[in-house]
Amino acid sequence: MKSINTQTYRKIALVGYFGLLGFMPLWLVWLEPSSLGAGLAIGLFVVPLLFPIKGLLAGNPYTYAWSNFIVMWYFLHSLTSLWVSDNKIYPSIELTLASVMFFGATYFAKYRGQELGLSIRKEKDKSE
Repeated sequence: MKSINTQTYRKIALVGYFGLLGFMPLWLVWLEPSSLGAGLAIGLFVVPLLFPIKGLLAGNPYTYAWSNFIVMWYFLHSLTSLWVSDNKIYPSIELTLASVMFFGATYFAKYRGQELGLSIRKEKDKSE
């Protein structure tokens, strides 16, 4: 069985990322307008996605790793919305896109970091 290559994980992460970037304003402004108002909804659910865009497009594994912290906001929002909302479709789409991004970003950061010789582990003392 051939393993998935690193760039495939990057593409998976970017599908989830751009999916969230496009879907969140569509959902919260047009499909089911948020009670927060369009401006606040955009500020809370679109602006955070803009922070990692440069590093994601550049393929920086560090950016892929820390962008997962931002994705947690979308996990939390989608799971809360699934719990309290009558309409389960839109939160399910958000959860799926966030999961896709999380999965792709996690594995891209891991494997690309290994290819580049990056590590978060301390090297063991060679005298042992």
